Amino acid sequence: MFNAGRTQAQIEALELTGIYPEYQPLVGELTAAIEPSTRSVTVAFDDKLPPRRASWRKGLGCTTDPIGAAPAPIVPVYSADPETAPLDPRPWPQGDAGLSGKVAPKLSTMADRAFAGGYGEQARTTGLVIVRDGRIISERYAEGFGPLVSNRTWSVAKSISGTLIGIAVRQKLLDPTQPANIPEWRPAWRDPRSAITFDNLLRMASGLHSDTAGNRTDALYTGATNVSQEATHWPLEAAPGTRFRYANNDILLAIRSLRAALKNDDRYLDFPRTELFDKIGMRHTVAEADWQGNFILSSQVWSTARDLARLGLLWMNDGVWQGERILPEGWVKYMTTPSGPQPAEGPGYGATLWLFGPKQGLPEGSYAAQGNRGQYIMVIPSKRLVIVRRGEDPAGGGFDIAKFSADVLKALE
Repeated sequence: MFNAGRTQAQIEALELTGIYPEYQPLVGELTAAIEPSTRSVTVAFDDKLPPRRASWRKGLGCTTDPIGAAPAPIVPVYSADPETAPLDPRPWPQGDAGLSGKVAPKLSTMADRAFAGGYGEQARTTGLVIVRDGRIISERYAEGFGPLVSNRTWSVAKSISGTLIGIAVRQKLLDPTQPANIPEWRPAWRDPRSAITFDNLLRMASGLHSDTAGNRTDALYTGATNVSQEATHWPLEAAPGTRFRYANNDILLAIRSLRAALKNDDRYLDFPRTELFDKIGMRHTVAEADWQGNFILSSQVWSTARDLARLGLLWMNDGVWQGERILPEGWVKYMTTPSGPQPAEGPGYGATLWLFGPKQGLPEGSYAAQGNRGQYIMVIPSKRLVIVRRGEDPAGGGFDIAKFSADVLKALE
């Protein structure tokens, strides 16, 4: 509502339906009190329990407040405001002008099918953007959405994290081969977790225990815990680099270490916007933080389909944007090269990007950022193609991004 300017009715119809089954009955019974003056939402669970509140903060999105906290900002307020970013009349990707390439007629038919649930049981598509040779050649949105309306990216945020870590590597703030700098694990000689490297974290190979499925850190989302509490206390149960286990906490630890490396909280809070979003025109993207100012970059980023297409274009061009190098040379190759343990089934995994190829019906070297409820940035470098799909798929449903991408390729032949 406050991040994207959408109505309460739209949010209740999409975001709050098709959620995890154990939460659906509870959500239906609760009443939310919306306070526009403080940009906060309060929910009372029980007469004997204090209400819980989420507050919106300029430039940092929504945060679940600790019990008893005042609605005043707890974290520093970022100076820029994506919500009021002016429209740029230049052609996309530099600006916000409309379609910049000729639309293939067959793509319209495919978009019809995608929005009608044709690529997955119960799939609910809210946006599609297809880019070829750096130009938008197809774009469509569901009612209530549009080029400037952001959605939660879910785990696409992990790939944004991998990109930010790359920027820090280029600035010589971090070395992916070295142990991550986690203040809570000091002194290093007393804590075996200090051997975990950035590479281990980006490849989901930390060896740390996780008490939930990989994309679930519910205490952080709804319980007002913080990244330091949630991600740093789990013990090792496998040697680092020997086991693949998809886990939010690995990415949270990588970003926790970035904060330590920057040694300046104001610079840390500015980092995603000044070093990435602003540089490639992602003017309608917000990275959310917990109440202590730790970015929750495992999942809590809000962005538009066009902004995510810009990110895919940056990857496809090896980290160069309009002649300016943003990422270290070869960093995208690093992100898209498998190393060490891999998922037991499905696509492979690089360093925060999923790896596709002939087994999935796509050209060799294809890769994607993926997020819960149907968020995708598919990049097919050999065809100079970026495909962004946004959705609100229900739990248990899904959108077949590989099939859709293969059909896009056929339509463009």
